[in-house]
Amino acid sequence: MACARAIHTPLAQKHELHEPQGSAIDPSDFRSIVGALQYLTLTRPDISHAVNLLCQFMQHPVANHWAGVKRVLRYLAGSTQLGLRMTARSSLNIVGFSDADWGGCPLTRRSTTGLCVFLGSNCVSWASKKQTTVARSSAEAEYRALASLAAEITWLTYILQDIGISLPSPPLLYSDNISALHLTKNPVLHARTKHVELTTTL
Repeated sequence: MACARAIHTPLAQKHELHEPQGSAIDPSDFRSIVGALQYLTLTRPDISHAVNLLCQFMQHPVANHWAGVKRVLRYLAGSTQLGLRMTARSSLNIVGFSDADWGGCPLTRRSTTGLCVFLGSNCVSWASKKQTTVARSSAEAEYRALASLAAEITWLTYILQDIGISLPSPPLLYSDNISALHLTKNPVLHARTKHVELTTTL
């Protein structure tokens, strides 16, 4: 049965979660529900970013954070037919996709990395995580997202090798930022990108 107030996205495109509004709420209820949503992201990658965002307000949740939780719950109630589709007859080609916003958090100005990895037609790994440092350009934010994706794919290839599976072709990584792609092809760190190397080696 579909929810009467079903919505199409887990969070509004322009949310105001970073601007606390309303009175404080019981943090134990908030933490309990958001913690349960974290487990749900194991089979529902479509809510990963929304749950990651809500987890950032565990310490002092207020009314608009609670409204965000209720929106995610309404989305889930109206999309119970969605989930992961796993097929047995699929290729063993690894394809990864990465994306990042630039300075998406108005409080820390850190960017958020989003990535997913497909083994054939099966999505086997995904993540939404705030980057550890502030990116000084969109190219840097996307480059860090690609680096996280490369690390995830490397870990996955090691697992496949340990169980005796060899890949038929090298993994493919996709990004939508031309500057980051040029930087991966020609990693010459000049004055504008030298800080990228320094922060990634820490």
